Amino acid sequence: MFRYILKRMALLPPILLAVSLVVFGILRLGQGDPAMAYLRLSNIPPTDQALAVAREELGLDKPFAVQYVRWLGDAVQGDFGRSYVTKNPVLDEIFYYLPNTLTLAAASLVLTLLISAPLGMVSALKKDKLPDHLTRGLSFFGVSMPNFWLGFILAWLFAVKLGWLPPMGKGGLGHMVLPVVTMSLMSLCINTRLIRANMLDNMHSRYVLYARARGLPESVVVGRHVMANSLIPVITAIGMHVGELFGGAVIAETIFAWPGVGRYAVSAIYNRDYPVMQCFILIMTTIFVTMNLVVDICYAWLDPRIRFEGDSR
Repeated sequence: MFRYILKRMALLPPILLAVSLVVFGILRLGQGDPAMAYLRLSNIPPTDQALAVAREELGLDKPFAVQYVRWLGDAVQGDFGRSYVTKNPVLDEIFYYLPNTLTLAAASLVLTLLISAPLGMVSALKKDKLPDHLTRGLSFFGVSMPNFWLGFILAWLFAVKLGWLPPMGKGGLGHMVLPVVTMSLMSLCINTRLIRANMLDNMHSRYVLYARARGLPESVVVGRHVMANSLIPVITAIGMHVGELFGGAVIAETIFAWPGVGRYAVSAIYNRDYPVMQCFILIMTTIFVTMNLVVDICYAWLDPRIRFEGDSR
C-alpha cells in the first residue's frame, strides 16, 4: 500500500509543472499586453516610456523561457507576484477568499452524498415503478440543466418572487442555500444514476444469491452487501465531483455575489490580472489532483486488487 501511495504521489509534481507551463504560455500568447493592463489598472497613461518601464518592472522584456523560470522559482517559494488591481500578494488574496469557496464546495458535496444515496437505492429497489420513473426523470432533468440557468431560475423564484431566501451575499445559512443547490444538482443527479446502475448490477451477483440462500433478512442483504458494494465506484466519482463543484462555484459565486475565489478569479479575468489568473488555475489544479490522489488511495484501500495490479506493473 505504501508503494502504491508513493507511485501516485510521484505524479503530482510533473502534472503541476506541465499545467504551470501551459497556463503561463497561454496567458502570454493571448491578446492584449500585460504591461498595458498593468498601466490601465494603475491609472497611468500608457505612453511609450511608461510601457517600457512597466515591461521592465514586470520582467516582460526578457525572453519567454527566462520569464517562466523566474516565475516558477518565485512560485515554488510561495511568491506568485502581486495583483495588478490591489497591489497585494496574490497568494494572500487567494487564501483570503478560498475558505468561502471551500465552504460552498463542502456543503455541496455533503448534500450530494446525503441525497443521491437514498434516491439511487429507492430507484433500484423500485425498478420500473413510479419512484424509479420519477427519480430517473429528475436525474435526467438535473444533468441536462446548465448551472448558470438553474442559478438564475432559483434566484428569480425563491428570492425575487417568493422572498424566502436572500438573493446574494454572504451571511447566515440562508445565503448558502441557493448557491449550494446550484452547484450540487448536477453531481447529485449523476451520483443517483450511478448508484442505481451499480445496485441493479450487484443485485444479480452470486454473493447476493448466496446471502439470500443463507436466510439473511432482505434489509441486511441490501444494506450490507448490495449497497455497500455499490458505493465503491461512487468514491471514484467523488474526485470528478470536486472538479465539477469548483467549476460550478465560479458560476454560483458570480450569480449570487458570494465572496469566494471563483468570483475573485472572474474579476481577475475581466481586468486581465495575469498573476491572479496564474495562481488561481494552479491552486485549483493542485486541489483537484490532490483530491483524485486521495480517492485513488481510498479506492485501493477498499479494493486491494487495485494496488496489487499497480505493484505488478
